[in-house]
Amino acid sequence: MEIELGPDERLDDLLLGGRKIIQNTKEFCFSIDAVLLAHYPKYHKSWRVFDLGTGTGVMPLLIADEVREVHGLELNPVMAELAQRNVRLNHLENKITVSQGDYRKIRELYPQESFDCVIANPPYRPLNQGTLSAEDGVARARHEITATLDDVVRAARYLLRFRGKFAMVHLPERLGEIIVAMHENQIEVKRLQLVQPKPGKPSNLMLIEGIVGAVPGGMKAELPLMVHKEDGGYTDEILRIYNIKRG
Repeated sequence: MEIELGPDERLDDLLLGGRKIIQNTKEFCFSIDAVLLAHYPKYHKSWRVFDLGTGTGVMPLLIADEVREVHGLELNPVMAELAQRNVRLNHLENKITVSQGDYRKIRELYPQESFDCVIANPPYRPLNQGTLSAEDGVARARHEITATLDDVVRAARYLLRFRGKFAMVHLPERLGEIIVAMHENQIEVKRLQLVQPKPGKPSNLMLIEGIVGAVPGGMKAELPLMVHKEDGGYTDEILRIYNIKRG
């Protein structure tokens, strides 16, 4: 199909069966954290998955072949429309549904406990931390301007069935808050993987997964995921995730 790009838009290759994604350079463009999170849960073909704050819809595009269906919700109308275009661009209307809306009002939008897995790449920083971007869309994606950590976890719990899984990518420095927020919403952390940019550097991201209704304890702390080797190239694990064969 002919692809029409608007002002400030670009077309990227997802390296997955010819799938493409349109991004707006004036808004928030996805990065490695979304890709790592998309590949973190161990999906089942029968699952209904929900992406809270789907942005351009990159995670639904990456996991559509692994599950029964994916729903994405995005507050920013520009991004929501872009995500819907990306679904049509890749002919995935039968697998992916993207809606524009606020997950702080999730009870008004979706039935309770109707999904098997929820994934979220939420804003990382409270408003009093870091420098806000001059671009509104970027600022909303990075800072808790429109939704807090508690908002994300509450929405996930509302959507998830008993024994459903909630996976999130976030900052290691907020691990304590995340464990408490999940526990208060009947979600117990069961998997944790730190992400290191390269050997000798401290972890700057983490992948975390909890289960609704699980008993506390028994968390599996997995080996850290290394992004780059000493020479700056991607590690074999990252190449595998990105579906790139080493030359």
